[in-house]
Amino acid sequence: MREHAETIRPPRSLWVPFVLGRPLGVPNDAAFQRRVVESALALLERPVGPVLEDYPEEAPAPETSGDQEGMACPISFAADMNQATLLEKVEAEISQLRIWHELAVQQRGRTATGVSGQTFEEAAAFVAAWAEGRPLPSSRDDILRVDVLRLACDELKTFYSEAVMAQPGIHTVESIQDWFWGQTAAGELLFALHARTLQSTDALEKHFAVNNLVPRRIRHTIGGESP
Repeated sequence: MREHAETIRPPRSLWVPFVLGRPLGVPNDAAFQRRVVESALALLERPVGPVLEDYPEEAPAPETSGDQEGMACPISFAADMNQATLLEKVEAEISQLRIWHELAVQQRGRTATGVSGQTFEEAAAFVAAWAEGRPLPSSRDDILRVDVLRLACDELKTFYSEAVMAQPGIHTVESIQDWFWGQTAAGELLFALHARTLQSTDALEKHFAVNNLVPRRIRHTIGGESP
């Protein structure tokens, strides 16, 4: 984020006009990503700093299949769970998305999940308990409890994102975010956690809520916050 670089003044910084979270542009475009990396490394040749430069290219649009438009989501989350708890709804979603996530891992040969050390259901239960104001004991003693919470949230977001990427249709960062935060129980759960941690008296929890939990674009649209 440019304002952070202007304040911190690192020795070399390349600002890129891409969506937050994708500093190299779009996936699977090796040539474009290489140009970004080379531009960043070229800043090391400058004799003095700090240097803050703008990358001149916009990220290319994601490749599409031509006859597919928008985002297709063949999963229809059950409408008969009105009496279920929010955690139960998330667990049902995880169950339905699991096969898509397995397909995504098979197609890509890798996954970014697993860093929390929890199963997806355990991560959901950990987040739900915190959102209800009754945090569970930490599952790890090597990091702070708020970092366990952060990893649990990341685990859920990554699982859902990877699962939906395996489904037919055109997927963008924005479409996946809108789906997750606007149409899933997991998004609703993280919104509930956001509201809870914003009221926390713990500085680290509050910092997590303000800076890491819900994307800024989502807070200003689905979340209803003023820009």
